[in-house]
Amino acid sequence: MARGRLRIYLGAAPGVGKTYAMLTEGQRLRSLGADVVVGFVEPHGRRPTAAMADGLETIPRRTLAHRGAAFTEMDSDAVLARRPQVALVDELAHSNIPGARNTKRWQDVEDLLDAGIDVVTTLNVQHLESLNDVVRQITGVRQHETLPDEVARRADQIELVDLPPEVLRRRMVHGDIYPPDRIESALTHYFRVGNLTALRELALLWLADRVEEGLQRYRAEHGISAPWETRERILVALSGGPEGETLIRRAARMSARTPGTELLALHVVPEDGLVGLDPAALDTQRTLLESLGGSYHQTTGEDVVAALLQFAEAENVTQIVLGASRHGRLVSFLRAGVGERTIKGSGPVDVHIVTHEEAAGIAVPRLPHPSRGMGPRRHWSALAGAVVLLPVLTLLLTALRGHLGFSSALVIYLLAVVVVALTGGLYPALFAAFAAALLADYYVAAPVHSLTMERPDEITAFMVFIATAVLVGTAAGAAAQRTHEAVRATSEARALSRLASAMMRGQDLPALMEQIREYFGLAAVSLLERDPEATPAPRWYVVASAGERPPERPYEADVESPVDDDLTLAARGTGLSTEDQRVLATCAAELGLAHVQGRIAGRSGGNKALADAERTRASLLLAAGRDLRAPLHIAEEALLRLRRGRAGEPAPEEAQLLDAARVAVHRAAQLVTDLGDLSRLHAGALDLYLRPVDLNEVLGAALDDLGPGGHSIVLRLPEQLPDVIADAALLTRALTALGADALRHSPPDRPPVFTAEVRGDRMEIRVVDGMLERGRESSTAVSRAPGTRVDSLALRLSRDLAEAMDGALEATTEEAEAAFSVTLTLPSAAPGGGATSGCAG
Repeated sequence: MARGRLRIYLGAAPGVGKTYAMLTEGQRLRSLGADVVVGFVEPHGRRPTAAMADGLETIPRRTLAHRGAAFTEMDSDAVLARRPQVALVDELAHSNIPGARNTKRWQDVEDLLDAGIDVVTTLNVQHLESLNDVVRQITGVRQHETLPDEVARRADQIELVDLPPEVLRRRMVHGDIYPPDRIESALTHYFRVGNLTALRELALLWLADRVEEGLQRYRAEHGISAPWETRERILVALSGGPEGETLIRRAARMSARTPGTELLALHVVPEDGLVGLDPAALDTQRTLLESLGGSYHQTTGEDVVAALLQFAEAENVTQIVLGASRHGRLVSFLRAGVGERTIKGSGPVDVHIVTHEEAAGIAVPRLPHPSRGMGPRRHWSALAGAVVLLPVLTLLLTALRGHLGFSSALVIYLLAVVVVALTGGLYPALFAAFAAALLADYYVAAPVHSLTMERPDEITAFMVFIATAVLVGTAAGAAAQRTHEAVRATSEARALSRLASAMMRGQDLPALMEQIREYFGLAAVSLLERDPEATPAPRWYVVASAGERPPERPYEADVESPVDDDLTLAARGTGLSTEDQRVLATCAAELGLAHVQGRIAGRSGGNKALADAERTRASLLLAAGRDLRAPLHIAEEALLRLRRGRAGEPAPEEAQLLDAARVAVHRAAQLVTDLGDLSRLHAGALDLYLRPVDLNEVLGAALDDLGPGGHSIVLRLPEQLPDVIADAALLTRALTALGADALRHSPPDRPPVFTAEVRGDRMEIRVVDGMLERGRESSTAVSRAPGTRVDSLALRLSRDLAEAMDGALEATTEEAEAAFSVTLTLPSAAPGGGATSGCAG
């Protein structure tokens, strides 16, 4: 089955019209005859958006319970069973409630795409994982719902939904985005003009990069090598020498003259190791480049110029900056310099030669190929040298035959054998030795033009000559191999050190991946993580990637280096040698460590931010409580005096209003007290004294604390009720809060009921009310959904107080009886129970 197509409407901030645009596209597709359904749409109370969904088939949402509250999520199973052509799914970065099919909505979308269903969705730029820290610095708000960039990168189509900041703020003022009570706060915080402008620029730049990726992919697929000057890209060739800083600053000035220009620097790694390189100078130049907004790259290649031009072609570079060569005229005459060769091969790319005080060579370190110590190339080069050098020496010795003996000729030939041995090792040296001995015997030794040896000293000289050639060839080959191994070991250590240094500097995973890709000359590389809960078929996610078309599954890679059971490094490109794969495995282990450290840092940062926010909230609540407590107390006393100080009995209506005002003020004062106690409890500053407490006395004190006004509460308690282990003051506060909450939500004809029952060594105190907002309509009731009761301040305070006393609190909704019950469980002083009796208070 063909995979579905993904279309994303991207916005810089809430309210720009992403959902409206998505629904408009759905209506357009439906008018063309497509089978379109609404999988999930959240209009946030915006009437034009909700109206745009009219006429579209909507898949009913799935209701999930979490922490006693009911939530709705997209029913992806129902959408899969319905199998439409197109599904409209809002808020791609949303985190699902535990119990849903997947933990993230984008994973639900992936399931729909795998089933061949096209998906149209929405996304805000602040939810992209790579921009999370930048958005937090701009707005001061950390987005906890994030989306891996790779998910958005794989979209078949991304469309920007854009509004100027001024227009967006006008929409906010008119109430088209948020409800009235949130408008002022949003305009002065998140929706400031500067924030919106920065977010808009982030969205435009991110989308521009995606367009650039599509352009590069098109050029690669169609074999287009000539640069397209859609954007100026200036490439600086760095050798690691001290002239690099001059080149970087010169290129940065050139880049600054044209807005939107991209600055890159390339460090080419040839096969001759660390010769003439200062690592500290290269690190300094890299730091300077990044401070000027440029990006550092590194590649490998036997020919520096070829590697430089190949990189320029791949990156669509329009200008190259090179340093002037300081080679003399003789060297330049014998061999063309890097600058001259680059100019000849650059084609339409402009090449700038910058003068400086130092040399401008581009020879820098790389990982040498393991077969190039004494490999075939050097063997054939040595053999070719022997084929040319030995005949030349033979002609020379033939001319001097009357002045030199056989031994002298062998010594001269030995010099040529040593040169061949140093170049190609043992086997070319043996070939040169035997060839030289035969040539000396045939052309120099008497009788001339004969391979016979008559004199013993000539035979001895011949044997010594062969032995010397073998020893010299063996020693030269071993020395060259050890030199190569030392250079490679140094290069490997430097590669791992550079990667570790980048991790210590806090570079993100994509930058580390790009560094590894360039160092090993790979086409693309991905760090893949397996979902441990996906069974039976494994599901892999791209944690970070670099290069064109990075592998998304391990089997798509040419080279795989597992980190652990759930993490692997997958690379695509030319096959690596065994030694390179060993180094790549070490780099993969370091990447896995960086990934784990990033997760730990993110969690600790989030925990610290939550702790700071909690401390700030607690201090604000305590300060507000101190400021409000006295005015509320004065207001309550004033209403009481006004009620008692009137001459004669006040009119019934006036008396009712005064009593209602007193009740409201009393409840407000109690609310302030509850908030203060809750803050002190969370801060650990609330005194706790546990002892056996008589529940009847505590209930009586709680009824007294409910304040003025008529109350009707039913108490059903056992006659022989043991004491409960608790803090009397805290238990009174908890029961008072539960009683007040129950009274507010109970109709007059269904008063709240308090019951108590001993179960083993625990006592259960249960409060049941009639849930007025569901049982009947009333002008004095507060109309709220039952799920909001679970998170009310009264229940939160009572739950925290109960847990502080080694107890627990559980709230449940009895649908059949339209009742809401709260069960408070505390340790009992002694097990017991008895018959229940009823009384009213």
